[in-house]
Amino acid sequence: MSFIAIPQIMHFAEPLLLSSGESLEQYHLTYETYGELNNNKDNAVLICHALNASHHVAGVYAGDGSDNVGWWDSMIGPNKPVDTNKFFVIGVNNLGSCFGSTGPMHVNPKTQKVWGADFPVLTVEDWVHSQERLISALGINRLTAVMGGSLGGMQALSWSIEFPDRVAHAVVIASAPNLNAENIAFNEVARRAIVNDPDFHGGHFYEYGVVPKRGLKIARMVGHITYLSDDVMNSKFGRSLKNEEIQFSTQNVEFQIESYLRYQGEKFSEYFDANTYLLITRALDYFDPAKAHNNNLTRALEKTKANFLVVSFKTDWRFSPTRSREIVKALIDNKRAVTYAEIDAPHGHDAFLLEDERYISLVRAYFEGISKKITWVGEYE
Repeated sequence: MSFIAIPQIMHFAEPLLLSSGESLEQYHLTYETYGELNNNKDNAVLICHALNASHHVAGVYAGDGSDNVGWWDSMIGPNKPVDTNKFFVIGVNNLGSCFGSTGPMHVNPKTQKVWGADFPVLTVEDWVHSQERLISALGINRLTAVMGGSLGGMQALSWSIEFPDRVAHAVVIASAPNLNAENIAFNEVARRAIVNDPDFHGGHFYEYGVVPKRGLKIARMVGHITYLSDDVMNSKFGRSLKNEEIQFSTQNVEFQIESYLRYQGEKFSEYFDANTYLLITRALDYFDPAKAHNNNLTRALEKTKANFLVVSFKTDWRFSPTRSREIVKALIDNKRAVTYAEIDAPHGHDAFLLEDERYISLVRAYFEGISKKITWVGEYE
């Protein structure tokens, strides 16, 4: 049974210098915590979220029943793989998101107008630096683990590079050291769908009282196709028709898969912000820690000190096992301690969110190992 989650907000008055050269003069981060921070403050686990997730990692909100369950509730909680009886878990909503932290939907204090398209472009490294400030404000010097899937895995990897002395373990799931051209192409098609929506108004649609839902729907449909494997799509939908007979229509729904994608797009357009979508997909595109090291990933990971768990899924063609193996090889080249698992799950990229028994057991075993190494005097064996 899920526990009650309570969102919190922390304000930061000190400017945050961004990778672009711009800065946020002030901002706030929305976050949630689960479990108890021990006396030595050495049992903290930071969870980093992917594109359309948030700080609401686990539990439910009071009065909401089970309709608002945290996006990784199967992974985090009492007696779950990341056991909140042992660990103090922190979920943070990234800057630029639309779920509470400062983003395009908030007011720019300089202009007293909604940021909209004027909100500064962000990178994974910017998110990590803002998260580090939150962790410091909570009085935590060293995280026992940073964990994330997909874009969240990129943040976990970045933490190990940006703050090597502050991370004991990095758990990188269904992720990659950068996006390949195909992934950037999918992101661009989704962005064009949004930008070319007549209701987008150059990103300042808030002033017009409209939402570019048509563009958001298409963006979500494109993205959702890439999250599923061919096997799952065929087994779940195949060529099943929406109606008993073909309707001979070029515009109406004919196949069940079309109905499913339209439903996903419609749902997404009701709660997600268009400018946030543009910002987060750009951060995905830009992530490339090896670039500053002549495209040498081994050199990029040279300063890391964490132990690593890297997990991939064989049917994930968006963040394929090959990309995870690149990370593993670079870590081994640097003689880092790394555990790698390649799981033959049928679900595609979405597998990192699902309850495959082998995957869940692996993460559970890894965190049980971590908990045994906490000496409760603030050091690790």
